[in-house]
Amino acid sequence: MEVVVRGRDINLTAALKNHATQKVRKLDKFLSGAGQAQVRLTVERGRHIAEVTIPVGGFILRGEVRGDDMYASVDQVVQKLERQAKRLNQRLHRHTGGTETAAAEEGPLEDEGTLVRTKTFPRKPMSPDEAILQMNLVSHDFFAFTNAETDVINVVYRRADGNYGLLEPER
Repeated sequence: MEVVVRGRDINLTAALKNHATQKVRKLDKFLSGAGQAQVRLTVERGRHIAEVTIPVGGFILRGEVRGDDMYASVDQVVQKLERQAKRLNQRLHRHTGGTETAAAEEGPLEDEGTLVRTKTFPRKPMSPDEAILQMNLVSHDFFAFTNAETDVINVVYRRADGNYGLLEPER
């Protein structure tokens, strides 16, 4: 797996870059068909943030950890991604009858739950601003809607920083 390490507001030393690269490459044993791993190391208000994104056969594994030490943040985000990779392998194994796995499984994994409810929503076209208003009226953290400009289903969501995000499908 190719690993690309980038830094923002941080002195990206060779040692730190090497540490992140080596840790992320250890995920190779859990993944097959993984694309280029993107590692972003940032310092924001004194917090050391390690973000890793890895495309794997149509799925995306992503993790983010904020801490007081960048090396520890990298170690923790790789642990998160390892758990995600194991869950992905378990799902692939369960849904393909064991014919496809991305890695060997180790130990029991937490139950992922099952689909217990299906909801429908009106297909009234609206702007993202209208959708945010609707989302806040129903006190949810996300809201699916038909974008009036594109006539495509989008999702607005409340971010951890209090701002909003918009999810749009690729064209």
